[in-house]
Amino acid sequence: LFRSNLPVAAHERVVVTTDVLKLTFDTDGGSLVETELLKHIDLADKTKNIVLLEDSKERVYVAQSGLIGGAAGNVFPTHKTPMTMTGARALKEGDTGLVITFTSPDVGGVKLVKTYTIKRGAYSMSVKHEVINTGTSAVSPQLYLQLVRDGNKPPGESSFYSTFTGPVVYTDAKKYQKVEFSKIKKKDADFEKQSTNGYVAMVQHYFASAWILPDGLQRDISLDAVDIGSTVPDCCYRATMITSVGQIEPGASKSTDATFFVGPQEEKLLASLAPGLELVKDYGWLTILAKPLYWLLHEIESYIGNWGWSIVALVLLLKIAFYWLNAKAYASMAKMKAVTPKVTEMRERLKDKPQQIQQEMMRIYREEKVNPMGGCFPIMIQIPVFIALYWVLLASVEMRNAPWLGWIHDLSSPDPFYILPIVMTLTTVLQTSLNPAPPDPMQAKMMWFMPLAFSVMFFFFPSGLVLYWITNNILSIAQQWLINIRMGVPPKFHLP
Repeated sequence: LFRSNLPVAAHERVVVTTDVLKLTFDTDGGSLVETELLKHIDLADKTKNIVLLEDSKERVYVAQSGLIGGAAGNVFPTHKTPMTMTGARALKEGDTGLVITFTSPDVGGVKLVKTYTIKRGAYSMSVKHEVINTGTSAVSPQLYLQLVRDGNKPPGESSFYSTFTGPVVYTDAKKYQKVEFSKIKKKDADFEKQSTNGYVAMVQHYFASAWILPDGLQRDISLDAVDIGSTVPDCCYRATMITSVGQIEPGASKSTDATFFVGPQEEKLLASLAPGLELVKDYGWLTILAKPLYWLLHEIESYIGNWGWSIVALVLLLKIAFYWLNAKAYASMAKMKAVTPKVTEMRERLKDKPQQIQQEMMRIYREEKVNPMGGCFPIMIQIPVFIALYWVLLASVEMRNAPWLGWIHDLSSPDPFYILPIVMTLTTVLQTSLNPAPPDPMQAKMMWFMPLAFSVMFFFFPSGLVLYWITNNILSIAQQWLINIRMGVPPKFHLP
């Protein structure tokens, strides 16, 4: 009893369900006003699924489309025009998809028929806009596709790591263009305003929505702040594409196809829908390193079947890849540790002669063939790779509700018992204590303060990120220990 193909009275909220989406349409304009993702739990309330689009007293985030009259100033069917819906309300067993249609009355001598085609397992839908000229003269309407959203962060998002929330524009010419809500409000937004390709989207951590037009179709792009009369704070901002339907003679019709996406930022899925759409999963300036790291992590997980152990395996592979660089760094540190007693004795002996201390220190380093910076450079080369991996783990929706072992049921959430952050702090202390203590007392204090302050932040970070850092620390300690023994410098912990 799905009430298929029955007309729906004007201004109703109509719920349509597929295997992965629960969609709520408003028959005013056939707008999409709520989307519940049936395969993704809301981390703030795990008894519910996450709701992305929503039109309520707390949030505004909707997808709309309609017609405008262009230069003639005609009034045509818009996202506010009452429409009649026909089609199935739910995806039946064995069906590959469903089709729903919204038909407007005659407005300004034009009818708009909006047809959504949604396939099984899909977070994207084809949206066909058929414009029928019911009047006595030719018309040249324009089609607009827009996303309207309030400027607030998603509920429950952590303040300890910053991810972008807001509109983006993608074109072949200027590529991926993020625009802050604050710049739109100040009318200071910089983005490409005309193109024959690309999309507009709204992105937030893990999820996105986007309107996509076919390549080759000229479109105007705009981002602006609008007052829709909502009581929601900082409402609202609009990302819009407008394209010409072309001239339509009396009794004739023309159609424009578009694609609407609303769902998780799964890289392969996004890349299959439109060029550049995978970039809504934002790795920032390290995208060139992050994308191959994500590919490798995904391949490892497809073999292991557990994202937690896949993180451990990936860090192990990176450590093997950087083994010789790390070996050079730790060998330099071992030499530094070997000459530390000489430097300490010399500083004590010449403590009232700072200039001579510097001269003697350089002499000792020269005679012992020690480069004070030798341990830093090889490690600095690796830093961009590990920062890129950090962003891969932070941005990947696959970490949501992904278990590792025991008490870790969600790699995207902090450890509920703080066991991993405590282990990470201990490994950080051990790793720091293996390094040679700086002769200068202030530098020695800073050597301890920085890593400990860094560790405290990880008490609030996702478990997957903490697991990655623990694995990196343990492997670094093991390698440093072995190199010290090989060089005849007994490993010794220098605790504060």
